[in-house]
Amino acid sequence: SLAQRKRVTYLGVYKLITPFQLYFNPELIFKHFQVWRLITNYLFFGPVGFNFLFNMIFLYRYCRMLEEGSFRGRTADFVFMFLFGGLLMTLFGLFVNLVFLGQAFTIMLVYVWSRRNPYVRMNFFGLLIFQAPFLPWVLMGFSLLLGNSIIVDLLGIAVGHIYFFLEDVFPNQPGGGRLLRTPSVLKAIFDTPEDDPNYNPLPEERPGGFAWGEGQRLGG
Repeated sequence: SLAQRKRVTYLGVYKLITPFQLYFNPELIFKHFQVWRLITNYLFFGPVGFNFLFNMIFLYRYCRMLEEGSFRGRTADFVFMFLFGGLLMTLFGLFVNLVFLGQAFTIMLVYVWSRRNPYVRMNFFGLLIFQAPFLPWVLMGFSLLLGNSIIVDLLGIAVGHIYFFLEDVFPNQPGGGRLLRTPSVLKAIFDTPEDDPNYNPLPEERPGGFAWGEGQRLGG
């Protein structure tokens, strides 16, 4: 959860634990059974600074908008997306030199949201205006300007695209079908038996609150 990510980051900042105890290392995981690294590498975003704040804002905003929008009443499916994305990133992490995958996970959430809201017009820092599907690429360019490796962003975009294609595109293609199915055990744990049909949520594509990646539906 977001609270767990913040807690681990704060522990790292105040030296109660160090990044060396958290980072993704296949050898330490599989040979020395330090299996916690499969999770902790997603929870650390570095010392408090601009990059940390940037990731926290985007993680909170787009996670919340997905949960309250297209995943409303489908908590088990939301959790399954987390697990599926985390599994793919971990597998890809075996072949790329990345030690922390939290930022890639954030980009994955942004990508899924942006593809599900293709007609939302974004305003990035008041400088760029574009439609939502370009947001992950704009973030990648901004990350490049900050001197960060774009491999992290490319990984998040790739995993987000795989999930979006399997969940939203392929089932609607001729001869296609649903390949991703949420396990019944997750539905039993997370889904409530009834939903309020009179609930009228705020539009998913109205981020609000910050000018970073603010959205507005075209024609609105």
